[in-house]
Amino acid sequence: MKFFGTDGFRGEANKSLTVEHAYKVGRFLGWYYGRDRKCKVVIGKDTRRSSYMFEYALAAGITASGADAYMLHVTTTPSVSYVVRTEGFDCGIMISASHNPYYDNGIKVLGSKGEKLEDSVLEQVEDYLTGKIPELPLAQRDEIGVTVDFAMGRNRYIGYLISLATRSFKDVKVGLDCANGSAWMIAKTVFDALGARTYVINNAPDGLNINTNCGSTHIEGLQKFVRDKGLDVGFAFDGDADRCLAVDENGNVVDGDLILYICGTYLKECGELENNTIVTTVMSNLGLYKALDEAGIDYVKTPVGDKYVYESMAANGYKIGGEQSGHIIFSKFATTGDGILTSIMLMEVMLNKKTTLSKLSAPVKIYPQLVKNVKVLDKEAVLKDPDVGFCVQSVQDELQDDGRILVRKSGTEPVIRVMVEAKALPECEAYCGRVIDVMKKKGHCAG
Repeated sequence: MKFFGTDGFRGEANKSLTVEHAYKVGRFLGWYYGRDRKCKVVIGKDTRRSSYMFEYALAAGITASGADAYMLHVTTTPSVSYVVRTEGFDCGIMISASHNPYYDNGIKVLGSKGEKLEDSVLEQVEDYLTGKIPELPLAQRDEIGVTVDFAMGRNRYIGYLISLATRSFKDVKVGLDCANGSAWMIAKTVFDALGARTYVINNAPDGLNINTNCGSTHIEGLQKFVRDKGLDVGFAFDGDADRCLAVDENGNVVDGDLILYICGTYLKECGELENNTIVTTVMSNLGLYKALDEAGIDYVKTPVGDKYVYESMAANGYKIGGEQSGHIIFSKFATTGDGILTSIMLMEVMLNKKTTLSKLSAPVKIYPQLVKNVKVLDKEAVLKDPDVGFCVQSVQDELQDDGRILVRKSGTEPVIRVMVEAKALPECEAYCGRVIDVMKKKGHCAG
């Protein structure tokens, strides 16, 4: 597809993603779901300055097509998913570019079950955006839609999160990095209600500081905060709070792979790990797989993207899956990654096992991992080049069971990603360099 990738329609605001795009997305969705009835669409947004602009454009398109637009205002992506599937909405829209800088934005569309909208409908949205579908009829007179303030939906989501905890967080010192994004009004409320001694950073959004040197993509700030304050644990979210990375009591990062191990092994102990399987992506660390083998747990590898993780989970009844980046899905409670839910689940394991996060993650020995992004002229040509393939295979033969190499194309950029895991970082550098040198010699690299 031209506009929609694995995580929605994303681009720089008013450059590659414009108000005209947003208006037309709203027009199509309002018409598509309202062909035989009055339909309802719920909209949430993160704290980017441009999110307000896109919110009004989407609402104008939706109501012009005769549907009603319900406004959650600033909220998280998983809250939109929750509201869609529990309040009877036809679809939901989240305005966010996740962990990207403030000048980017995105439109994520969720179906009536709170899952990412199926490609067949998104392809029709694209056909409308590109003029392949003729102009849609405008609603007239009393058929014109209305906008409805629906902040109560966000409050119900907060109540739902609080209800999931089975133990009090009393006296646990918790640090939260809200990335100056969607979590800033929700995460502290949840942890305070559960009794934690909550310490928060990066919770003063100004429209321009979302993800700026903070949150899950810049976790070093939370690491220092946890160490300086002597906290028991810390959680870092991204701009729309569908990701969570943790920091243990020593200030060490607990990434998505470690979270999958901690929560997956706990579910197994409780007899709740369906089919004894955890869903990962191809980017998960070799150390995770070795630890899961040791624990007697099976795993599935999907392409990168929480969309693909959830598709595998839904098709096979798996209970937990996610990405190294912190998109973790607990299918018993949600249909998408949820950063605040993930932090609650980690707290549950810590409290029920009466131990620290560092001890829970200790069995996983993470291998050094290096990813090189190489701009290329033709991604498919690189992947089909026999010389590149021969080099990749020779690297894997040398690594054997002590590492791995993965060469894949980016879904959103003219980039090939070369990832190597090995016992030491210099080995990763050398092996990555060997493959990239072949790509250069064959004339694949741009610039």
